[in-house]
Amino acid sequence: MSALGSARGLAQAKLLRGLRRGLQRSAPSPLLRRRLAIVVLLAAVLGATYMFWLRDSGLVAVEEVQVTGLTGRDAARLRTTLDGAGRGMTTLHVDRAALEAAVEPFPVVQAIQVEADFPNGLRITVIEHRPVAVLVSGEKRIPVARDGAVLAGLPIEGSLPEIRTGAPIPPARLEPGVTLDGARVAGGAPGALLSRLEQVEREEERGLVVSVRGGPELVFGSADRLTAKWAAAVRVLADPDAAGAEYLDLRLPERPAAGGLAVETVAPVAPAAESTTETLPVVPETDPAGPVEPAPVVPEAVPGTESAPGAVDPAPEPVVPVPAQSVDPGGGAIAEPQP
Repeated sequence: MSALGSARGLAQAKLLRGLRRGLQRSAPSPLLRRRLAIVVLLAAVLGATYMFWLRDSGLVAVEEVQVTGLTGRDAARLRTTLDGAGRGMTTLHVDRAALEAAVEPFPVVQAIQVEADFPNGLRITVIEHRPVAVLVSGEKRIPVARDGAVLAGLPIEGSLPEIRTGAPIPPARLEPGVTLDGARVAGGAPGALLSRLEQVEREEERGLVVSVRGGPELVFGSADRLTAKWAAAVRVLADPDAAGAEYLDLRLPERPAAGGLAVETVAPVAPAAESTTETLPVVPETDPAGPVEPAPVVPEAVPGTESAPGAVDPAPEPVVPVPAQSVDPGGGAIAEPQP
C-alpha cells in the first residue's frame, strides 16, 4: 500500500508542475502588459477629452441653422426661435429636448426632425399640424387638428367642417369625448372629400354623423375603424347606383348601406310552383269522334297586293311552268324569239 500511495503522489506532483509551466507560458510578458496599459490609458484620455472638451468646443459649434417645413403665419417667429436655440449647441452635442421645448408655445408644430451637419451645420425639419375641422363655441371659431391639438392663432384657410360645442374651447388640446371624436372623424377623410364636409355632429341614435355638401349624410356611429369606414364611403359614393341616396350607413364598413333611394318597379314573377313556360296541349293522332281534318292553310299575301278586311282569298291558280329563258331578271316575262 505504501508503494501504491507513493506512485500516486508522484503522478499528482508531475501534473501540478505541468499546469504551472502552461500558465507561465500563456501569461503575457511584462512588455505586453505595459503596452496594454498604455492603450487603455490613451482611450480613457481621448474619451474624457471628447466628453469634456471637444463635443462642446467652438470647433464644432453650430454656425448655420437650416429650418424647413414652415408654412403658417408664425413661420418667421418659429424660424427665429429655432435658429437661436440651435446656435447654442454643437454638431456633436445636439440637445433635442431643448429644441422641442423652444417650439412648445407654437401649437402648429406637431414634431421636429433634427440632423447635425458636421462640423458647423444643423438641419431642422418642422412637421406642422394640419387643420381638419373648426371648433365653434359661441362666436369663437378655432381650427383643430386630428389628434385634438387646438391650433389657436392659426388662420382658417379653405373649407373645413364645423364641430359645434357648448363648452369652452381648451387652450392646447381637446379632452377625450365627443368633440375629440368628431375631430378624429374629420381628420380621417381623404383630401378630396375634406373640403366638401360641412359639419360633424353626434346624434343620440345614429352616433357621429357627417354632413356632406351636395351629398348624402355619412353615419359613422363611433370613432373606431375610421380607415375602413372612409374607404367604404369613398367606394359607395363612386358607385353610380348610389346616386340620390339620402344617407350612407357606415357603422358596418363591410356592409355599407345607402338609404333613401327610390325603389324600382319590378314585373311580378310567377310563384315557384308555376312554370313560366307555356305548355301546349298534346293532340292525339286519332279522335274517337272521327278523323280530325287539318286546319286550312291561309296563303301568305303576295307583296304589292292588299286584301280587304274579312275577305277570303281566292284559291291559288295552278302555276304554269315557264321556260328558264323566258324569265326576265327584272320581274317581267320575255317573249320567246320567233323562228
